[in-house]
Amino acid sequence: MSAAPDAGALPQVRGHLEPLDGVRALAALMVLVFHVSVETGDALSPGVLGALLSAAELAVPLFFALSGLLLYRPWVRACLDRTPSPAVRVYLWRRALRVLPAYWLVAVAAMLIWSDDNPGTATAWLEVLTLTFTYNTDPWWVGTGPYGLGQMWSLCVEVSFYLLLPLFAAVLGRYAARGADAEARARRLLTGLGALSVLGLLAFIPQFYPEHHAYMHAWLPRCLGLFAVGMALAVITEWAWREPGPDGPVRRFCATLRRHSTLCWALAAVVYALNSTPAAGPRFVGVDGFWISVIATLTSMLFAFFVIAPVAVLPGKGSAPRPHRWREGAWLETVLSHPLALYLGKISYGIFLWQFVVLYLWRAFTGQEIFTGSFWLDMVPVTAGTVLLAAATHRWVEEPMRRLNGLVRPPGAPRPRKPSLVDGA
Repeated sequence: MSAAPDAGALPQVRGHLEPLDGVRALAALMVLVFHVSVETGDALSPGVLGALLSAAELAVPLFFALSGLLLYRPWVRACLDRTPSPAVRVYLWRRALRVLPAYWLVAVAAMLIWSDDNPGTATAWLEVLTLTFTYNTDPWWVGTGPYGLGQMWSLCVEVSFYLLLPLFAAVLGRYAARGADAEARARRLLTGLGALSVLGLLAFIPQFYPEHHAYMHAWLPRCLGLFAVGMALAVITEWAWREPGPDGPVRRFCATLRRHSTLCWALAAVVYALNSTPAAGPRFVGVDGFWISVIATLTSMLFAFFVIAPVAVLPGKGSAPRPHRWREGAWLETVLSHPLALYLGKISYGIFLWQFVVLYLWRAFTGQEIFTGSFWLDMVPVTAGTVLLAAATHRWVEEPMRRLNGLVRPPGAPRPRKPSLVDGA
């Protein structure tokens, strides 16, 4: 008879895993670095520094993979245990509360501040407020989005994923349901996610043939593989809890990732460096070829995996001994769980939302033209202003909205007590 599994060493799959907030903070700061360096021209300048700054756009795959990991997990659990799937109505309500109120605040501010740069029509406002402007094939703006909202193309992709996730989960779950046990169903889920990643690569065919449609770069299909990375980690971490025996291959895989987190992040650094070379496409201006797009997507998937995987497999706080040696990854959990990293992760959505508004207002105030200025002289004040606005938005918009989650409940769920504005976070 096999020994009982050591649950304390298994990945934390319920509740809040703090180090993931540290990853979210890293991604938010990378996006900010990328946009400031592009605006000052540093990311476009020749040399190693410019190349490394331009590769900071790899923050986007981190956000996508995190969404795949955290949002898909309840469906994985339901599939493996043959229990009811999450209530879609509740899921969509909570996603809407999480995303829309803070976004609407920033979108309205940007549209009013730079009203001369948008047509002001009902259609334009509707496209912006519904996060559907990326589907306008004849846009009224220049670049990746309306002025002050250029980074929101990735939020449009995120929202598309949120809306379609229940459908993806249903299709994957139907295929996996043919498995006789949890292990067989987990294998089928991973197979289905592999197919989803291939579909993401195949989406480049209509994007580039018979002619290049640049607007399709901001659509969900070509990003499916990036979400699938996180979804696969959700399957693996849940599978580890259901694997028979204390030392199965899935549990060993999770333990290996955890013990070799330094190596994982070193490999992520190698992928980051590769992404800064011409092999991953031209800087900032976007992809310009089918094969370069495929390579850039694959390197992005690898980067997201090597950064997130060793964090996703961490056991719950206090449930298992932590590594003490640097080479075993003690530094990683320490850094990602630092109070500053946790706070920046908590307000990371606001950092993402406000950065272009603050950046453009600062550069207008200082009289700078595009592709001019000093990276550091812009980075410091823009970061400070963005963090302040993000903190205020989190305190007075995001947290009050979060307390409304219970207004929509699963069928048969008890009515929660009345929300109070003085409740703790």
